[in-house]
Amino acid sequence: MYYGTLKTYDIADGEGVRVTLFVSGCTNACPGCFQPETWDFHYGQEYTEETEKQILEALDKEYIQGLTLLGGEPFEPANQKELVKLLRKVRRVFPDKDIWSYTGFVYDRDLVKGGKRYTEDTDEMLSYIDVLVDGPFRQELRNISLKFRGSENQRVIDLKKSREAGRVVLYLD
Repeated sequence: MYYGTLKTYDIADGEGVRVTLFVSGCTNACPGCFQPETWDFHYGQEYTEETEKQILEALDKEYIQGLTLLGGEPFEPANQKELVKLLRKVRRVFPDKDIWSYTGFVYDRDLVKGGKRYTEDTDEMLSYIDVLVDGPFRQELRNISLKFRGSENQRVIDLKKSREAGRVVLYLD
């Protein structure tokens, strides 16, 4: 897996101060994407044990609320393989930090069994994520006043409550 950027202090991609990992590789190719360079699966730097160590060290600060994954596309099958290992470790080492992820796929269509981006790692990966911002960016629905999303079709989902309720529960309307 490759990544474009690792931010150790970010206030734009989730609540509070966060560590954010922008992974590389995306087949959605949404028109108007704010980072089209990350569509390339080999853009940026190779994700290594040293990268994971940097993420864990950055998270080990009291003022950091959590980790955010975005890209590119965290739920591309090639990225899920590596990210599920990272999320497993983050949840174990920092159980009180929250985890957000962005995806251009639709949670209850594409990331469920039989969905186009469902793999043997998807359920475990989703189990570690607290908030999922889902849906492709749509240029014609762009709205800069929305919190934590770029277009009106995208949802900010509370995954813990959604799993408990057996249906999508929004974190933000």
